[in-house]
Amino acid sequence: MSLPAVSKVAFGGDYNPEQWPEEVWAQDYQLFDAARIDTVTLGVFDWALIQPAEDRYDFAMFDRIVQRAADEGRNVCLATATGAHPAWLARAYPEVTRTDFEGRKHRYGQRHNACPSSPVFRRLSRELARRIAQRYAGNPAVVAWHVGNEYGGACYCELCAAGFRDWLRKQYGSLEALNAAWYTTFWSHTFTDWDEIEPPSALTEHWRGPDHTAFQGITLDYLRFMSDALLANFLDEKAAIRESSPDLPVTTNFMGMYRPLDYHRWASHLDFASWDNYPPDDTSQARMAFTHDLMRGLKDGQPFWLMEQTPSCTACRDINPVKRPGVMRLWSWQAVAHGADSVLFFQLRASRGASEKYHGAVIGHAGRADTRVFREVAELGAQLQRLGGSTLGARTPACVAMLFDWDSWWALEISDGPSRLVRYQPVVLAYYTALWQAGVDVDVVPATADLSRYDVVLVPALHMLKGDLARRLEEVATRGGSVLATFLSGRVDENDNAFLMDVPGPLGPLMGIRIDEWDAREPEFVNPVRLESGTDRLDADARLLFELVIPQGAETVGTYQADFYAGTPAVTRNRFGSGHGWYVAAGLDQEGVSWVVRQVLADHDIALRYPDVSGLETTLRVAPDGTRFLFLLNHRDEPVEVTAGHTGTDLLTGTQVRAGQRITLDARAVLVLRTQ
Repeated sequence: MSLPAVSKVAFGGDYNPEQWPEEVWAQDYQLFDAARIDTVTLGVFDWALIQPAEDRYDFAMFDRIVQRAADEGRNVCLATATGAHPAWLARAYPEVTRTDFEGRKHRYGQRHNACPSSPVFRRLSRELARRIAQRYAGNPAVVAWHVGNEYGGACYCELCAAGFRDWLRKQYGSLEALNAAWYTTFWSHTFTDWDEIEPPSALTEHWRGPDHTAFQGITLDYLRFMSDALLANFLDEKAAIRESSPDLPVTTNFMGMYRPLDYHRWASHLDFASWDNYPPDDTSQARMAFTHDLMRGLKDGQPFWLMEQTPSCTACRDINPVKRPGVMRLWSWQAVAHGADSVLFFQLRASRGASEKYHGAVIGHAGRADTRVFREVAELGAQLQRLGGSTLGARTPACVAMLFDWDSWWALEISDGPSRLVRYQPVVLAYYTALWQAGVDVDVVPATADLSRYDVVLVPALHMLKGDLARRLEEVATRGGSVLATFLSGRVDENDNAFLMDVPGPLGPLMGIRIDEWDAREPEFVNPVRLESGTDRLDADARLLFELVIPQGAETVGTYQADFYAGTPAVTRNRFGSGHGWYVAAGLDQEGVSWVVRQVLADHDIALRYPDVSGLETTLRVAPDGTRFLFLLNHRDEPVEVTAGHTGTDLLTGTQVRAGQRITLDARAVLVLRTQ
């Protein structure tokens, strides 16, 4: 099972015709034709419509919705309608609603409000998915199943407490093993009965919020449990779908770098990955690129679907700026450049009421085709039609990998010390940004990934080392590769207990260093770091965290310039086998991070594409037949002129491009060059 069977990059998005009179549907499909929209996601929030009472199902309107899409020649990504449960369910079964971190039992409302451990919720959501699949599995318009919607949140009710204890029994087998893992001799926390264990919340182990816990092991395991509990909900519905639809691919829409759920624990259970791209601002190009690469890495490089993005603005934030002219098109192509086989929007027609009535839509409340947003969507649709199926299934030939690890994310940010100001995402993104600026293709992979095909592996803030990862990283260096780690790496094992060895734990031999002390300071404090390699020199600023490095064979590449540890190493490079282990012991600024990363890349003669042209993004995808697609994306609001490095055809214009030719990309322009 893999990706949906489509003939081109799927184009469309979430469509909710049940919110409008049926006479509007005909107008919508005329506009869909004009915009070349070929794919609609239906039924995400239609539980109450399809099942108005526990003992009654009514498919009359939904039948018309699905059939109309089929008659209009659209592909359908069909949801199981369980994105939010109906009011009657909460009234009949109060156990279904969640208990929050503060211990408050919720009443009916909002959407992420169902307890994942509730037997009633699991039974009824599974049955709804079963009936929908039975009814529509034979419809040739349906190309994929969409389970739930943006799974997330947590519950701390008695059902979840019981579920947590069951999960722990399976994980540890005995209370002795659990007590050892959680280090419960501290503060007299030794458990002598499974029923003594409580979910870690504001009423038990926490103070000042979810990141402040007395026992990191307990909180870490509850995060793992809750991710698995929500996954069980997904698997309930997938199994129900499979009873009548054994072949169509199944997915659910992820949310990129979403902390509550470990998507690596989910990945093998999805037939293809999909996600919703809502960046926090309009300067997040590198962040979006990273998250696309993260989603692609969930399925070992398989293309993914961009399930949602706004065509104009969001509505959920305090401030919701509109996408400037050309940005929607540019960001859509960025998704394709990084592995997307779809470009879908939320939403196709604007909701008339409730919290998303001002959320951007392809078609506004007036149903006009002469708005700027609709014109831009239609222009993009025409471009994607010209592209056709050329890039479907194409992969990214990366020789650089970056590890992203939810366990390290959780463990780092719930730790007491050394600094709560150090956050996992900014550290990871700084090192990814250095690669992005250099025009290097990157695979973002889990800690369990096969690393044998990579020349360079970056493991920033790899706080937790699990299994045989240290050995596999050593193997990268032994065969001639480079491994780059940073401060706060190699600190704890899979139970969040410190290694009984010098920092950075099992990474020490590879890095050739020892760390006895570390200094955490306020954000205003700067300790300059001088970086030197041959005649290449840079003075960079470092903030937040400063580890005091004692070389154990490593050479010094960067030195602290201030405080009592001035002159000691801040960046090191250690010969290991035929390769190297690099260690960055301080929170360097972006310029410093980029300098170090380029030194690592230079050791391997990795080609940099336009590294000195700011705002110009490049990626490469290779089709199964070997055809290569080079994407150039100009994120600047002014034109940029560069020299073409390859001969080929721009698939968006049909223009022939010769290697060595000077080409100009207009502001926010895109070039898709097909080469051999």
